[in-house]
Amino acid sequence: MALLNILRFPDARLRQIATAVETFDDSLKQFVNDMLETMYEGCGVGLAATQVNVGKRVLVLDVSDETNQPQVFINPEIITQTGKTEHTEGCLSVPGVYEKVTRSAVIQVRAFNAEGQPFELEATDLLGVCIQHEIDHLNGKLFIDHLSTLKRQRILKKLQQQQRQTF
Repeated sequence: MALLNILRFPDARLRQIATAVETFDDSLKQFVNDMLETMYEGCGVGLAATQVNVGKRVLVLDVSDETNQPQVFINPEIITQTGKTEHTEGCLSVPGVYEKVTRSAVIQVRAFNAEGQPFELEATDLLGVCIQHEIDHLNGKLFIDHLSTLKRQRILKKLQQQQRQTF
């Protein structure tokens, strides 16, 4: 397995809209494994392919306390969503930033696993929030896009200052 480079906001490639996966083969399985390794190494609970500069509709996540229950969603789509919930979210592409975001409380998602088998899943709580967050990535959207313009500007300024300090 190999660690992948995670793009960081405001990198324009994070705005790329991912295209559907059409071929389920060994290279896809290897990519999924690399994404999981990268997510775990970054101490994240989810990662979308667009965050590692791959424009395919692939996301991985693991919301278990022991980080030992990886889940893979290929070509995911939300088919129903109800209610509202608010969670504090962070993102590997927006490091060190945590903000409250309102999302659907219950979602029904349809996707494929890495072997190409379809499945449906009802998700609530952290799992539901994480799926919605990662699907946003596949659609070229970041969690900070759910915030006010003022908050986004402050976050951008903070990240730019951090970047200057590391050089």
